[in-house]
Amino acid sequence: MASDARNLPARTAVDAFLREVAAAPVPAIGRLVFALDATASRQPTWDRACHIQAEMFAEAASVGGLAIQMCYFRGYGEFAATPWLADAGALIQRMTAVTCLSGKTQIARVLRHTIDEASSGRVNALVYVGDCMEEDEAVLADLAGRLGLLGVPAFVFQEGREARARRAFQEIARLTRGAYMSFDSASAQALRDLLKAVAVYAAGGPTALRHYAEKTGGEVLRLTAQLS
Repeated sequence: MASDARNLPARTAVDAFLREVAAAPVPAIGRLVFALDATASRQPTWDRACHIQAEMFAEAASVGGLAIQMCYFRGYGEFAATPWLADAGALIQRMTAVTCLSGKTQIARVLRHTIDEASSGRVNALVYVGDCMEEDEAVLADLAGRLGLLGVPAFVFQEGREARARRAFQEIARLTRGAYMSFDSASAQALRDLLKAVAVYAAGGPTALRHYAEKTGGEVLRLTAQLS
């Protein structure tokens, strides 16, 4: 009995701590719309994105977790979006079932879809990966402004440097308080690091992104500077 009495204060403190943990709210999982141009020229980048997905989930898990909704356009007016998925394997399985088809860009549909999602529930970020733009820049700017008002930053990654697309992509990033980066076939590692950085941002916010940028350096520091 004496031994139990001596241990009582320690056990009481542990019990109190466990009660606090049980009562604490579960952190809200980050939600990221991941949109890709799936027209014919995009197949190599699509394949790279498939391989990066598991790493994005792993990085996000270290700061709170992530649900991704993948959407894409291709062919003649085809646009599709998955449910919200918090499992890398399920998302990769859906992505690998998609092949790229010739068609025109539908970036306006990506923005409208993200606006709809953000209007019904929190969306922490939009990622868009593409190379060109064949739409009305004023329409895209208007939609980007609406997305910005909903507090959803767009992280736009352009493969190559096509001038009209670059101008439109930079404006989307500016109006949503997001960031723009370009990459090419030789910078696959940079794209990998940048996409993982956005996953960290969606899951843990600006502070988590700053910590990740300090650890990673390179292009991620440039992306973080744009947000600042």
